[in-house]
Amino acid sequence: MITENIIMRLTAMGVSRQDAHEQIRVLSFKASHQVQTEGRPNDLVERIRNTEFFRPIWPDLDNMMRPELYIGRSAQIVDKFCGPGGKLEKKLEPYQAAIKGAKAAELNV
Repeated sequence: MITENIIMRLTAMGVSRQDAHEQIRVLSFKASHQVQTEGRPNDLVERIRNTEFFRPIWPDLDNMMRPELYIGRSAQIVDKFCGPGGKLEKKLEPYQAAIKGAKAAELNV
C-alpha cells in the first residue's frame, strides 16, 4: 500500500507515473527475490531510502510508514466486537463458568 502512496506523492511532484512505477517494480522484485530465495527480511523501504530516484520523498518516508494510515477502522471494529459489551462477550456469556474454570493450554510446535 505504501508503494501506491509513494507513486502518488512523486507524481504530485511532477515525476512520471510510469517512471515511478517502474522504479518501484524493480526494487520490489529485488526485495521479493531475497525474501523468497534467501529467507531474508523484506527491505523494500531501505532500498527506496537508498535509491536516488526517490530522494524527493525521503523526508516523508517515516511519516508515510505509520501503520494507522493503512488500517482504516479495523481497530474500532475489533474493539466493538471483542471489547467489553461487544458481540463476542455476549456470545460467550453462556460459557463463562467453563472459561473461568479452564486451565491454560500449552502449545509446542
